Amino acid sequence: MCKLFMKDIIVGIDLGTTNSAVAVVENGQPRILAKGKDKLIPSVVGYSAQSGWLVGHPALNQYTLDPENTIRSIKRKIGTTEKIIAGGREFSPQEISAMILRELKQIAEDNLKQPVNKAVITVPAFFTNAQRQATKESGEIAGLEVVRIINEPTAAALAYGLDHESDDVTLVYDLGGGTFDVSIVDMSSGVVDVRASHGDTNLGGDDFDERLSEHFMKEFNDTHSFSLEGNRKALARLNRAAEATKVKLSNHPETVLREEYLAEKNNIPLHLETEVERIKFVDLIDDLLNRTIESIDKVLKDAELDIEDLDRVLLVGGSTRIPAVWSIVSDYTGIEPASEINPDEAVALGAAIQGAIISGEDVGSILVDVTPYSLGIATAVVIGGRLISDQYSMLIHRNTTVPVTKEETFYAISPDQESIEIKVYQGEEPIASDNTLLGRFTIGDLEAPTRGDVPSINVRFDFDANGMLHVRVTDRETGKTKEKSVQATQARLSPADIAKARTGLDRLRSDRPILVLSDETKALVRRSLKLLEDGSLEETDATNLRELLSDIDDAQTEGDQTELDELAEELLDVLFELE
Repeated sequence: MCKLFMKDIIVGIDLGTTNSAVAVVENGQPRILAKGKDKLIPSVVGYSAQSGWLVGHPALNQYTLDPENTIRSIKRKIGTTEKIIAGGREFSPQEISAMILRELKQIAEDNLKQPVNKAVITVPAFFTNAQRQATKESGEIAGLEVVRIINEPTAAALAYGLDHESDDVTLVYDLGGGTFDVSIVDMSSGVVDVRASHGDTNLGGDDFDERLSEHFMKEFNDTHSFSLEGNRKALARLNRAAEATKVKLSNHPETVLREEYLAEKNNIPLHLETEVERIKFVDLIDDLLNRTIESIDKVLKDAELDIEDLDRVLLVGGSTRIPAVWSIVSDYTGIEPASEINPDEAVALGAAIQGAIISGEDVGSILVDVTPYSLGIATAVVIGGRLISDQYSMLIHRNTTVPVTKEETFYAISPDQESIEIKVYQGEEPIASDNTLLGRFTIGDLEAPTRGDVPSINVRFDFDANGMLHVRVTDRETGKTKEKSVQATQARLSPADIAKARTGLDRLRSDRPILVLSDETKALVRRSLKLLEDGSLEETDATNLRELLSDIDDAQTEGDQTELDELAEELLDVLFELE
């Protein structure tokens, strides 16, 4: 039995905006796997010319000294095509996230004394299809088989519900470093059934830090008549100071901020010393806290419940340690929130429980989750003899229990129509194009059942437990089918991209130092990326430019200075022609 468990072990990972954690279930109970005394690692990646690539506390420690080569809050960019430059190299958000996941994988292996190759990874409930797919790709780059993607508040509910015997309607309020989720969960005899979810993927502790940091900048400017705009090191110091101040104000009614030598004016060092009261901090973030209450209203409406129907409130995420958060939730719901599990650890513990369930362990829990968005296709309707296009026909409605399959019949507009373009969207707006386009494809060679009739198709949506959508379209007359996994084609990495990124990650971990690009070459790379982002290049020119940037990346990774110099000269010539 032990050997089987060790062979099939699946860890749970909370890949957070600010901090991350990894956990496992042993003897029926989940526990966090620590690195030394640290159960959480900062979700920070950095490059040091002396030490190479850093992850966690070492990376965070260098942030104020070298913010240009330190990457924080990468979770807010996951699922986008944005490129990140650090250590003279260009990375996708997936690659940076993979460095954090690789560190968590190593922590798990050091604790468990065996290889760890499988994981359940959590994401905010309101993450889009693109963000979920990119998270899965990050795990694959890190060398992990991502057996399940689950929602963070759902994972937290699993952790709280493991030994919970009574039947409750529970509100899970999850306020982390960069995202906010709220879910209504039915807990009954080990079954965790999510009824509805809502949230904001751009609301969290980072935003609270930013409000404090802006307040400190204004105080500095008012005191010294000197702006810190553009001073990245000074701004990084203020950001770290704001975070530390926020933490102190969770335990004390006021605190004093002292930051020496933030800048220099006329060869005179400029310092900042100011007292901050908790009441001032709460005033700075009051509108952000009220946004969380708006989400509570929306999730209650979706679940068709009133506040009085709630039995329990769970607070999850490090930002719920702020007293004002506890107060606003308690006052609004009339329920004192439960806090028997560390809010920083609940999500990772729940992910580990889900991993144990998948691997066949008897942990006495069953998870039933829901879709965070509605899913459908663009259609056209005839009203008063006029054809109205760009209408949104939902196949799967928001907060439907997953996994789920829905199938509907749609008709061509005219009898001689031979093809239909399928545009797949996620969102709630009645106009299709106002929602998020997930993918598009065309089914052709359609046939009508009889002359004069219009062709028809069946569109089937399969939404799996990982939050991934699979679409199948069938010509009802011929039986011809076309299938597509709709996985955010714009930001998606191909298997070859993932393999290359994994190899690159292995190289970064080797002892060989990576070449650092000169300032001139960095400027050329930035100009190239701007050209590509503008979308003004011909496709051939854009392809050639991407290949040249890839060659520069390879030469840098391989440590070939001669090749790197030659490619930089070539890039200069290319930009001269394109700009």
